[in-house]
Amino acid sequence: MPGASHWSLRLRRGLCLKLTDIEGGANLGMLMYNPADLLERYNAPDTLKCQHTFKLTKGHCLYSDMGRIFCSVVEDSLGWHETVCGNSSAQMIAARWGERNYQRDRNSWNQNGYDGFLVELAKYGLSGRDLAANINWFSKVEADESGALQLRKNHSAPGASVTLRFEMDTLVIMHTCPHPLNDSAVYPRKPVGVEIFPAAPVADDDFCKNSCAENQRGFANNRLYYLDR
Repeated sequence: MPGASHWSLRLRRGLCLKLTDIEGGANLGMLMYNPADLLERYNAPDTLKCQHTFKLTKGHCLYSDMGRIFCSVVEDSLGWHETVCGNSSAQMIAARWGERNYQRDRNSWNQNGYDGFLVELAKYGLSGRDLAANINWFSKVEADESGALQLRKNHSAPGASVTLRFEMDTLVIMHTCPHPLNDSAVYPRKPVGVEIFPAAPVADDDFCKNSCAENQRGFANNRLYYLDR
């Protein structure tokens, strides 16, 4: 995916999605929905609280608002991805880097994550009211002395990657627009490599499934969901 772009696709359970920060400093926003019932979507608060974490990394599972697991993080060379800061907007982008639109600037326009998500969601009959808190892969935030969150600079080096194993059929919505806390001097256009390949079967001693008791319950919920499918 080029920088400042958006894309969506349906991934079947049993597939892996590997994302790679090609140049370093990328941000990939992601939302997930159940294609069989679009009311079911990624739930950031439940994902964090049930695994007692503030970050996402290897061993963590990404939950829907129905207590099922969309996917598991099976490999991660970076160690920290955030899902609390949300998305960039047109107003944020214009204030930080100036207003550039597609009609005038074509592919050099300053795309924002909110509108990127909306374009992809519209392809499936969804709209702004269907947006949820998103993941920002390759981004790390930390609190300063006053408690305000700041984006960690130079967190993701070229070649950093994260691999997701999908435990459910999932509609994946993505953009490569800047993180909302990015204060770079110039608008960042960072590409992200995307690879899709079959996953190995989930073993009884699977690291993600056994990283906490809640994940075992999540996998059990998935198993019940697919009993008649």
